[in-house]
Amino acid sequence: MPLALLALAIGAFGIGTTEFAVMGLLPDMAAGFGVSIPLAGYATTVYALGVVVGAPLMTALGTRFTRKQMLMLLMGLFVVGNLLTGLAPTFGLVLAGRVVSAFTHGAFFGIGSLVAADLVAPEKRAAAISLMFSGLAVANVVGVPAGTLLSQQFGWRTTFYAIAALGVLGLLGIVKLVPAQRARAAARIGSELAVFRNPQVGLAMLMTVLGFGGVFAAVTYLASMMTEVTGFAPSSVVWLTAVFGLGLVGGNLVSGRFTDRAMMPMLYASLTGLAVVLAAFTFTAHNKTAAIVTVGLIGFFGFATVPPLQKRVLDQAAAAPTLASAGNIAAFNFGNALAAWLGGLVISGGLGLTAPNWVGALMTIAALGVAVLASFLERRQPGRGQVVAAGGPSAIAEQPVPAARG
Repeated sequence: MPLALLALAIGAFGIGTTEFAVMGLLPDMAAGFGVSIPLAGYATTVYALGVVVGAPLMTALGTRFTRKQMLMLLMGLFVVGNLLTGLAPTFGLVLAGRVVSAFTHGAFFGIGSLVAADLVAPEKRAAAISLMFSGLAVANVVGVPAGTLLSQQFGWRTTFYAIAALGVLGLLGIVKLVPAQRARAAARIGSELAVFRNPQVGLAMLMTVLGFGGVFAAVTYLASMMTEVTGFAPSSVVWLTAVFGLGLVGGNLVSGRFTDRAMMPMLYASLTGLAVVLAAFTFTAHNKTAAIVTVGLIGFFGFATVPPLQKRVLDQAAAAPTLASAGNIAAFNFGNALAAWLGGLVISGGLGLTAPNWVGALMTIAALGVAVLASFLERRQPGRGQVVAAGGPSAIAEQPVPAARG
């Protein structure tokens, strides 16, 4: 595999780490600024909202530049955002830094996957894209626990300095290793947007908002829940986040294998499992052994929803796969923002640190209901479930599409 893929994987590793890092840093950040845990949770909410806005905006901007130029711009912006977060003298500036970092998220994974596919022979494209996305998976197993450890030893700001350093490394790798490309003509955004007239596309994105969003209702407040409810020492949060990350990797691998064979059954199974474990977490959080198992299962079922959710959107919006992919990344993160905000509301309302688990369970049940409704409508109107790209179904298969969430 070309060394340029390593540069892309490093960038993905940094972005994945900064997205999830707050779940291990939240108590330290709250104490450092003298704010409540729910207010500190806005560091997750605004990041997710930044992705919602930034994914389509930066993807549209990317049509004016070569892919290499756009990746360099995105990594530079990523470094600035994380440095701003680490240096921020006020919590408001922390939130601003998180938004700047978030603007790079969706476009990097969308554009990066296309670059990865172009670096190799057609028969190796899926492997190349998978290698780039491995940086995101490793971030949840290694990057987030390492960031939590750095925070506990040297302060939470050190974590964001380290993430910024990863961004610099990724930027240098892109500059040196990614080959230059010719500029492309700007795409006609109107024809791309037309695909969203299909109601099945809207239903698929609503599943995404509610389905994976349920995960963030719980994990945003994981550190506080584990230390104040379960009774773990703060140092335990390091390996607890690693357990969650291992669950994510396992869920993605299993679901990726079965989604191509039976997409909707896989979606039903993963959403049902996620709703059950999130509801159970309200009770298992009071027992250390049960809590560890539940944290891993939330990661497993949470990421098991990602391949079928992503594939469902791309199947329904096959005429505009790039925009649909960016739009679904935005949908994932809108769900994350909504869940983190709702989780903070129930904590502030005096319902306790385990109350966000019920928020997540109810969101996931709603996603399951939307999935059943979408399937019912599709059966009643055969032939309207997909928008087929020019060239027929084979044209869809030739598109190098990111298969995991950015």
